[in-house]
Amino acid sequence: MSKPAVITADTTCDLSDELKARFGIHTIPLTIQLGDDCYLDGEDFSAEDIYTRYRADGTLPKTAAPGIQQFTDFFTEILDTGAEIVHLDISSELSGSFNNACIAASELEGVYTVDSRSLCTGVGLLAIEGAECAQCGMSAADIAGHLRDMVDKVDTSFVLDTLEFMWKGGRCSGVTALGANLLHLKPGLEMRDGKLSVYKKYRGNIQAVYRQYTKERLASAEIRPGHVFVTDSGDVPEETIRELMDMVREAVPGAEVHSAKAGCTITSHCGPKTLGVLFLKK
Repeated sequence: MSKPAVITADTTCDLSDELKARFGIHTIPLTIQLGDDCYLDGEDFSAEDIYTRYRADGTLPKTAAPGIQQFTDFFTEILDTGAEIVHLDISSELSGSFNNACIAASELEGVYTVDSRSLCTGVGLLAIEGAECAQCGMSAADIAGHLRDMVDKVDTSFVLDTLEFMWKGGRCSGVTALGANLLHLKPGLEMRDGKLSVYKKYRGNIQAVYRQYTKERLASAEIRPGHVFVTDSGDVPEETIRELMDMVREAVPGAEVHSAKAGCTITSHCGPKTLGVLFLKK
């Protein structure tokens, strides 16, 4: 008889405490570095803390992957309960988290690592998928294989209100950011080959752009009616989020639609009013 499987992920999965408890998902935090100060992502530092610091002195944080020994300790504590582990990380194209997890796992028995090739609640969707498989009694090895097959089914995208944070973080030029602001362009980003790429430039008021973006993403693919996330990085009106969630429910009957807050990784890259509709494709 196979050992029970436990699903783990780094904190870039951006799942709420309620969803982690519901599905028995364990997370390991990235480190947030602000000058000489270090914090744990999602534990003693949040997206709102990033905005507060940025508005005060213009400082943006850097993120650091959990170290190999951190992963070893994290995995060992779970393995000691008699379980096996399926572990998910933010795309290996964006962080060293997956590589460190693989090194730690190579010294242990019963840890299966999966490169999500995604980020934010795109990772969370795979974690929930794995947890539901575990609840059905699948082995850790089989779940890991299944999730690797599902990686290309994750639809991860966002629309940004501003390129200010990307410019400040050195991820685009000041000319590009200024031009986008002057022309009222709202970049649409999606995951391609493990990286975020611009797929479209929306124009106009961000509230109208949210609706256009959501309508287009929902029409762009056959959506699996399981879990769908409307994920934002803060400063999006609650009534707007509720409206978009209703759009998802109408387009994907039977889906469980979740509202989620993006964590420090998305926030530090994309800034406030970033919003995404994330789902699994059939």
